[in-house]
Amino acid sequence: MELTSDISLNIKRLYNLAFGLAIFTIVYNTAEGLVSTWLGYEGGTLSLFGFGADSFIEVISGIGIAHMIQRIQQNENSEKSQFERTALKITGYSFYGLVIGLVITSIYNIYTGHKPETTFWGIIISIISIVVMWFLVVAKTKVGKLLNSEAILADAGCTMVCIYMSVILLVSSAIYELTSFAYIDSIGTLGLSYLAFKEGKECFEKAKSEKYCGCKHD
Repeated sequence: MELTSDISLNIKRLYNLAFGLAIFTIVYNTAEGLVSTWLGYEGGTLSLFGFGADSFIEVISGIGIAHMIQRIQQNENSEKSQFERTALKITGYSFYGLVIGLVITSIYNIYTGHKPETTFWGIIISIISIVVMWFLVVAKTKVGKLLNSEAILADAGCTMVCIYMSVILLVSSAIYELTSFAYIDSIGTLGLSYLAFKEGKECFEKAKSEKYCGCKHD
């Protein structure tokens, strides 16, 4: 009986940790979104602004994930709630809206030869994001394996997409700082748009089924 109690307590602690990681993700993305959109706007850096806008959308997704963790803690075999499906649809529409805005603005910037004032902050923010998101991937994967939870492991896989976006921002920002190549900011933005489109598409697929996020981007 004591052993069973210890196991149950350990499982509860792991779910609490998973929920804590989800809340941290929400708080971090909110802060990252505020800072990135402001600095992107001030510096005329579309890729940084788009990166920040994506962070706000990830907050919506994160709220759905936090709700999911609480649900599977109560009943691991329960079906997706209407709240989760609605959050996925809102996230999907938000990603599509972001893609449209970024693609149109990128094309306009390429046409006009727009050049950012600086992409320095894109380098700094992307490096911080890579470090933080890598920590989250490792932590979520560890908790997911200990709980043998497909849902939490899938969430860890989705967090990897944030790392891919950060790498795109880092590369485009660094190239501009080194070369002042006018079009690289828009090219980086189109790369972010591609990943955002893939995320939006997957959100709608998940909203219609019971599958969890795999986030495998070709």
